[in-house]
Amino acid sequence: MMLPATPLIIAHRGASGERPEHTRVAYELAIDHGADFIEPDLVMSRDGALVVRHENEIGGTTDVADRPEFADRRALKTIDGWAVEGWFTEDFTLAELKTLRARERLPALRPANTAFDGREPILTFDEVLEIAREGSARTGRVIGVAPELKHPSYFAAAGLPMEDAFVAALERRGLTGADAAVLVQCFEVGPLERLRARIETPLLQLVAAVGGPADRPDLTYAAMITPEGLAEVATWADWIGADAALIELRPGEASALIADAHAAGLKVAGWTFRAENLFLPDIDRDGDDPAAHGRLRERLARFAGHGLDAAFMDQPGLAR
Repeated sequence: MMLPATPLIIAHRGASGERPEHTRVAYELAIDHGADFIEPDLVMSRDGALVVRHENEIGGTTDVADRPEFADRRALKTIDGWAVEGWFTEDFTLAELKTLRARERLPALRPANTAFDGREPILTFDEVLEIAREGSARTGRVIGVAPELKHPSYFAAAGLPMEDAFVAALERRGLTGADAAVLVQCFEVGPLERLRARIETPLLQLVAAVGGPADRPDLTYAAMITPEGLAEVATWADWIGADAALIELRPGEASALIADAHAAGLKVAGWTFRAENLFLPDIDRDGDDPAAHGRLRERLARFAGHGLDAAFMDQPGLAR
């Protein structure tokens, strides 16, 4: 896969700072604003379809709570050790999910996005791959897709093997080679290890600032980002995707993570870069309004100076 100058810009759930996340309008705007990749989070329907939502609980991002015919689907479940109440994609068929409409996740912070509430359906993974293909044709640039497998062990335990459906989707479009414009993400380890044996598509191991992989209670993310841990990650992944707090300990002061990852042969993506003051450290804020935009460009420039290879962004146009 031929890559442009770094850092690559990965549109986090599309241009989710400007349109409701994971919608066609969010992805198309991200492409038009120059994103190199668009990012769909993948969960599963009851009948085994890969659908695009940040979580399998969809009460906060769709109109399902206003649909009386689905009132009895509300449930309390344990997802990766956390109690979650709401409506879950695995309790709906794809046809039922397609009747729902997307809503802005953060209406108080991003009120302009609510103008698009009720307009957009839930997308499938195949539909996002098609949006990228159409975007590539429209712009003359290769638009990549960076899917994240959400809770694959949970879905496997529910009789919904996500990895099989995912590999089949890539195979249908010839996206299983090392040169595919696809970057497969997961916080869990086992799914990436198994995918490495099945496909050559680039893989990205996600790590957070706390905790560890849900499928590896013996392992912490802190251990995974040591030089020894990164060398182990490099046996199954090509990238590491790190919480920005792990990359820049204090403004302007980089940790050893990028250098250590590069030494292990891994590229580094940072998440998540958002323009609103609410999400920025004090040095990058502009004023006291949490919804106002701060100095995101300066923040991204610092991380580029640290050697960052890619940035997940809610407002990808600001990077250009």
